[in-house]
Parts: sequence; structure tokens; C-alpha cells
Amino acid sequence: MRFSVSHHYPRRSSLRIFLLFVVEVRTKAPLAPVHPILQRRAEFGEYHHLLQELRLDDGRFQRYFRLSIAQFDDLLSRVGARITLQDTNYRRSIPAAERLSICLRYLATGDSFRSIADSFRVGVSTVCRIVPQVVAAIWDCLVEEFMTVPTPEEWSSIAEEFRHRWNFPLCCGALDGKHVNIVAPAQSGSQYYNYHGDFSIVLLAVVDARYRFRVIDVGGYGRTSDGGILANSLFGRALRAGTLHLPPDQHLPGAEHRGEQPHVFVADEAFPLRRNMMRPFPGRSLPPDQRVFNYRLSRARLVVEDAFGILSAQWRVYRRLIEI
Repeated sequence: MRFSVSHHYPRRSSLRIFLLFVVEVRTKAPLAPVHPILQRRAEFGEYHHLLQELRLDDGRFQRYFRLSIAQFDDLLSRVGARITLQDTNYRRSIPAAERLSICLRYLATGDSFRSIADSFRVGVSTVCRIVPQVVAAIWDCLVEEFMTVPTPEEWSSIAEEFRHRWNFPLCCGALDGKHVNIVAPAQSGSQYYNYHGDFSIVLLAVVDARYRFRVIDVGGYGRTSDGGILANSLFGRALRAGTLHLPPDQHLPGAEHRGEQPHVFVADEAFPLRRNMMRPFPGRSLPPDQRVFNYRLSRARLVVEDAFGILSAQWRVYRRLIEI
């Protein structure tokens, strides 16, 4: 079982956002002539010129792609067959390694498609096709290995790490939502308009004690509250139904007299209080025990905010307006 992507937006938008498949229209008309600048791609394009030199320095390579040489080669071995296209009678196709390079550079920098196209000496329309194709291939090839919902044993391990690292026992993860700014789709009205005054979709995530994303749900409208997005997500429905296979209830360390307590996810005030969802006590003039509880919950919950910060620093496309 896994919870990865929920579609809370029009099907037309979902195809663009999540890049699940691309329709290519072929005609019998001859292709337009290639611009002279693009014809010199093999001589001056970044992949054929700079990237081959970067392979001599792993540190520089990693700063450029956000992946080490070994990680790049491993990813290429996984997705290469999915992103390799056949040559045509008119042109030779762009090799899989170059296609992966174009996509990773876009994700790493968030630069415009035109800027990426100029750097690699390919057409803008080519970049527009390559990025969604490669992103879809990466997701399809890696999701079953890296984004499966934790088993009961893994939930227990996560809870133990939260107890040791953040002094918050019986915690299976920190939950929060991140608004990813987008260019408002045509005729979308105010659906994507959020309280910051921007247009966005929401990435809802559960993060473990070591800043790793364990469950994600993408696609909530920017105008919807985090609690509303949780309620409509696959993860939220499974949480309410009790089908996440969380560990059995246990005693809190040093508080055995309170009986066995459920494992929980920690979140902020935007989320509801439920049996397996813990949020801080509301208000400011709180008694000491509630202030201590809020402090410890806040420390545990900060891992998800930090994880979003790490994600945005690593892949700067999250800091740009994404056109869907």
C-alpha cells in the first residue's frame, strides 16, 4: 500500500502537473529547419562540453546536478530505457543521458525552459517535452522502492527515533503542507488562490525524525486549508479508517499510570485533533505542563518544516513559479 498522489484538481491539470503521459502529434509535413545555433549542439552545448569536464570533479558535478556522479549514473540506469527515443528519418534523437541532464538541471535551478534550452542548445519545445517525460519516468521507476508506506515495524522504528532525537515518544511522523507557487491555470478562478495572495498547489507530507519524506500527497488547491486537504487525501482517509497499520498502543515512558496511548502524527494548529493526530494546546496563557507539551511538540514538528527547506534549497524549482 502506498499513498503518493491524490487528484484534487481537473484531470486536464493533473496530466500537466504530474506528467503522467505525453501525447505527440505527428504530421506528414517536413520538419522545420534546425537553427544554426542548435546545429552546433554537439560542439558547444552544455552536455557535450561542460558536463564531460564536470565528470572529472565529483564535487562540482554534484553542485551542478544535486547528484553525485554515481547517483546520476544509477538514476540513468533505472530510467534510461524509459526515456530513450528512436531516431527518425529527419533527425537523431537526444540521448537518454542528455535528456536526464536537461531535466535535472531544470529541477536544480528552476530556470526557465528557454534558459535551459539555450544552455544545452536545444529548442524550447524540446525542453518542454523532455522535462515532463523524464520526471514521469523517474517517478514511475523509483516510487515502489522509495515511497512505499512504512510497515508496522518501520513505524515503530520511526517512533523510537523521534523519542531519542526529539524527546517525543510514540510519534510516527511530522505532518505539514507546503504551498508550491504556480502560474494560475486558465479559467481556474480562485481555486488555486491562497491566503498569501499567490496561486499554488499544496504538497502534504509526513516526514520522519531524520527529515526523510515517508508519505506525500500532491495536488490540493491553494485555497483549501491544510486540514481540508488532509481530510480529502488518501492518507487522511486511511488515518481515519485505521488502515495505516500503526504500531499497537503503548505506555508513555514514565507515565504508565495513564494507560496505553496511541501512536500519533504531530502537526500545527491548522490540523484537527484526532486519536492519531496531535496538535498543540491553543492559547497563550497556558499552565506549565501544557507549555512544556507545546514546546516538545513544536521541536518534533519542526522536522517537516526543515525538510521542506532542505527540499527547496536542493531543488530550486520549488522556489519558482511553475507553469502547469
